Formats: sequence, structure tokens, C-alpha cells
Amino acid sequence: MNDNISYKDKKDWNNFINSRDKVPDKDVKTKDKKIFKTRSIDLHGYTLDEANKTIENFINKAFLENINKLIVVTGKGLHSDNEKNPYVSKDLGILKYSVPEFISNNNSLMGMINEITDAKLEDGGSGAFYVFLKKNKSIK
Repeated sequence: MNDNISYKDKKDWNNFINSRDKVPDKDVKTKDKKIFKTRSIDLHGYTLDEANKTIENFINKAFLENINKLIVVTGKGLHSDNEKNPYVSKDLGILKYSVPEFISNNNSLMGMINEITDAKLEDGGSGAFYVFLKKNKSIK
């Protein structure tokens, strides 16, 4: 270890000791958790056409209100009438896959959306998904 302290280091130390600047406390943890304005919609019992029209209106309205997180509950398709239609897979719910596909194929809606992701278990798990909306720049 070097015991010789330079004149510059002594001067810097004295300036630091005599200054009124506050040093941030690194032991205090701050939460930089983003706060979301959230809305949710449950599409259980809707037909495919009703669900698509409803979700389109819901996203447009939420964007105008500057909501940034939507929880869309479609259900898992366990109680749908898929078993009556031989051309539809009995393993797939109609809304669970069709609604996100409708959104993804709609350029107008996708212009308002940052991301579509699977929902956490507490928000519906595999029977729901999140839509994260962009900030509406026309609202200040």
C-alpha cells in the first residue's frame, strides 16, 4: 500500500469533506418498478366475431384513455363447443388463439401496441394474455 498521498488527492478530499453535496446511500434500495394503468376484459361466452369486435373497441378506447396494460381473459377453451365441430381441434380453445391472432393481423391495432405476452398465473395464466399499449402522444 502506498502511504504517500498526492497534493491533488488531499485537495480533492478536503473539498469533498467541506462540500454540502449529499452522497447517495447505496444501502437503501429504491424500487424502479413501473406503474401501469391497467384495465381488463373477460371474453368468456363470446362468439369469435363478438370477441374480435369487442377487443378492437376495448383496445381503441384504452389507447385513447392512455391505459398502458390490458389483461385479456379468453379462457382455456375447456367448455367451448369445439367437440361438436369435426374440423376444429378439440385441444385448442377458439378465443385463446384466435383473439391474439386477430390483434396481430390488425395493422391499426398493432400501431398502438408495444407487446403481447402471456399472462401471469394470478391474472389468468394460460387462459389470458397481456397487451401493452404505446403511449398516446396526442394526450398530454
